[in-house]
Amino acid sequence: MAVVSWKEILLLTGLVVGCYWNSLSCGFVFDDVSAILDNKDLRPSTPLRNLFLNDFWGTPMTEERSHKSYRPLTVLTFRLNYLFSELSAASYHLLNVVLHAVVCVLFLRVCRLFLDKTFSLVAALLFAVHPIHTEAVTGVVGRAELLSSIFLLAAFLAYTRSTAPDHSIVWTPIALTVVLVAAATLCKEQGITVIGICCVHEVFVAQGFTLPMLLDTLLQVLRGKDGFPYAVLQTLLKLIVLIISTLLLVIVRVQVIQSQLPVFTRFDNPAAVSPTPTRQLTFNYLLPVNAWLLLNPSELCCDWTMGTIPLVESPLDPRNLATLLFYTMLGLLAYHSLRYRHSSAKIVIMALSLIVLPFIPASNLFFPVGFVVAERVLYVPSMGFCVLVAHGFRIVSHKGHMKKISWLMIGVLLTTHAVKTFNRNWDWESEYTLFTSALKVNKNNAKLWNNVGHALENQNSYEKALRYFLQATRVQPDDIGAHMNVGRTYKNLNKSKEAEDAYLIAKSLMPQVIPGKKYATRVAPNHLNVYINLANLIRANDSRLEEADQLYRQAISMRPDFKQAYISRGELLLKMNKPTEARDAYLRALELDRTNADLWYNLAIVNIEMKEPSEALKNFNHALELNPRHKLALFNSALLMQESGEPKFRPEANRRFLIYVKEEPEDANGYFNLGMLAMDANENAAAERWMRKAINLQAGFRSALFNLALLYSQSRRELDALPVLDELLRHHPEHIKGLILKGDILMNHKKDTHGAKDCFERILRMDPTNVQGKHNLCVVYFEERDLPRAERCLEETLALAPNEEYVRRHLSIVRSKMAAMSAAGQPLSSRAKEGMEEVAEGEEEGMGAAAAGKGAGSGKNVRKSSAESLRGADMDQSEPLDSSQADKRTKSKSTKEIKDIEKKRAAALKRLEEIERILSGD
Repeated sequence: MAVVSWKEILLLTGLVVGCYWNSLSCGFVFDDVSAILDNKDLRPSTPLRNLFLNDFWGTPMTEERSHKSYRPLTVLTFRLNYLFSELSAASYHLLNVVLHAVVCVLFLRVCRLFLDKTFSLVAALLFAVHPIHTEAVTGVVGRAELLSSIFLLAAFLAYTRSTAPDHSIVWTPIALTVVLVAAATLCKEQGITVIGICCVHEVFVAQGFTLPMLLDTLLQVLRGKDGFPYAVLQTLLKLIVLIISTLLLVIVRVQVIQSQLPVFTRFDNPAAVSPTPTRQLTFNYLLPVNAWLLLNPSELCCDWTMGTIPLVESPLDPRNLATLLFYTMLGLLAYHSLRYRHSSAKIVIMALSLIVLPFIPASNLFFPVGFVVAERVLYVPSMGFCVLVAHGFRIVSHKGHMKKISWLMIGVLLTTHAVKTFNRNWDWESEYTLFTSALKVNKNNAKLWNNVGHALENQNSYEKALRYFLQATRVQPDDIGAHMNVGRTYKNLNKSKEAEDAYLIAKSLMPQVIPGKKYATRVAPNHLNVYINLANLIRANDSRLEEADQLYRQAISMRPDFKQAYISRGELLLKMNKPTEARDAYLRALELDRTNADLWYNLAIVNIEMKEPSEALKNFNHALELNPRHKLALFNSALLMQESGEPKFRPEANRRFLIYVKEEPEDANGYFNLGMLAMDANENAAAERWMRKAINLQAGFRSALFNLALLYSQSRRELDALPVLDELLRHHPEHIKGLILKGDILMNHKKDTHGAKDCFERILRMDPTNVQGKHNLCVVYFEERDLPRAERCLEETLALAPNEEYVRRHLSIVRSKMAAMSAAGQPLSSRAKEGMEEVAEGEEEGMGAAAAGKGAGSGKNVRKSSAESLRGADMDQSEPLDSSQADKRTKSKSTKEIKDIEKKRAAALKRLEEIERILSGD
């Protein structure tokens, strides 16, 4: 076997890098979104064994909606990418480019088995630059083709070493071949076809048989004239080993998919559900279509489903001539290669085996697949095509008068292909560029119009998106997904009536349920989301909640394993104040999927509504075990621990809030709650830092501003609290507790009775029955030595709060003072504040601290929520649980805070007794 030199490796690598370096600037598009962004199997928190239980897209193989594409080794490489760079698209594209370069080098080594040094390099160069490969190399999901090809070529190279110089069998390469075939199959299903390539090589290349020779040998044996030659017996033994290993791999593969084919709709592959002879004529016509893409890759398209290629419905369709021509050419090549023993025949038979055998699983001829044409599945077949082109170039170039022209032609071909490949990569930069480029090639595919709409929708360009979705419904009027997209876009544009009409059209296109009969119509699971979307829309109207519930139940009746229906129904039942039924819905969903962190989270929210905090915390913890970075579970579980008032929970609550702010660094609520925890733990410096951070992120953050002012007040930094209170009242002039605290500080620490009076009067203008504000205003009158007015004020306060003993005592003090002054002949506005001032200060400190404690959590401790989101053309984001139906939860006063208040009240009462004794003596 001729080796590959370092110069050739560098040449191929440089050419690959030159053609594909711009792919590094591309993002995740089309199928990459499902395979990478939405695939939980890439996350380190997902057990590795899940890779071998789920399909390529992260869906359990046992579920009907599974694509049944079992490629765990490919997903493992995605997971390694995620480990090093998480979701940085450049690293995924870089690895694809490296893998393509490795395939090119291995392909060159394979070509050296049949072609000479020059023309094998030509074949490898053509393979390296062929534009048909952009989908496999630039599309991240194309890595399945790349990895499978590496193991396929390595398996073939290993097998070619299975014959010793003395023509005996060498079993080690055969065993290695079987292992590599298994690896290739675990990267992509077509890897198993290398067994057929090895068989063709063994019979027609290694043993040198032709088809006439094989038939003659078989006739001799059948007539009993002669036995099998020893060479034939050796060949049979090797082939039997290969065939048995293939059968074992097929059996394992069938067991993995549980003998079920994936569910595809007529929109994915229209010919698959067409009657005879339309199905056969169309599938056979697709063969020359694929061949033409290899010959002339000028018009490439990322999606060939739906109406891209009209069905061939009649034998008289002129497109059948292309099918006939294709089979004629293929037959002639096969006849030439099977009839003769010369080197040209061997090259052609190996090229045909590389073209035909790897393409069979995607051909639709033996079983339907989920696409009409897919450019990436031509990655391996293009190897055989490149061998044929290089072989034809060799034949032509050996004719003297054609040599220069042939070299010029191959140079032009390589250059134009390289330029086309480079330019095609830019189409994969984003979903918008990819699908708009596809529409230039094909305007009859509703899926493309839908996908451009999705790209615009992701940019919040709803009006533009709507135009594309509406065009999709015109191109394919019975496309359920297109009508759902129209409905969702109308909803985003706040056009509920139009949205409902669109959803109703989509619903009318669904197969109807026959009462009393099991729903057996196979329908794309995503299409069932029309019931979810319609129900989510109409449940915004409280008078239609029962109607929405009926839609959820209808979806469940169609598919009892429709998890999203249970999730959405659970949300609705919670809104209908039926927490027990909501809990049952979530428990049923958990029976279907216990690995869904969002389900455990939603169940915890139900537990909170049912006043079951311990169960809620347990379910929050379940969610975090499955997804340690589940942001909502982190926030709400920490909030639940904080609200419990248990000191033992504080460290864990603090840890979870810290993780939360790392995940959501722009959410002021996380920093605010860290500040509250620090206040509970008397860590004033940390509390101040977190509160400041929250306020910087959210100007006018009501709770953060008030609690920061309260923190300063409790730390005897009352003057620092005033500017914070001013900012609070500038944003929230109706904040009563802020006005009380400010008035208290102005009166007792700034001696600004005028400012304090203004604060308390503002309170009473907003709430004339506010006892604290009223009483404190009475104290201001006393401070201003206006005893009659103070008396009237306290009488009014006592009428509002007849059970408040301190108001009664203060009124008694004022009246005693007024009586004493009258007896002494002094005016009632004379200086009489000495004792009352102390009482007011003591009482106000107590009341102020109490008010501050009540308000500590009066702002943004809103219970956050989540529901499972389904991406795709046809699904709305389900509405989140409104777990804050109790709205904002009030934070309990800490034990120390309560003790401080009681001490101040006790001191005030003691001072009151002294004043009463003094007054009595007067």
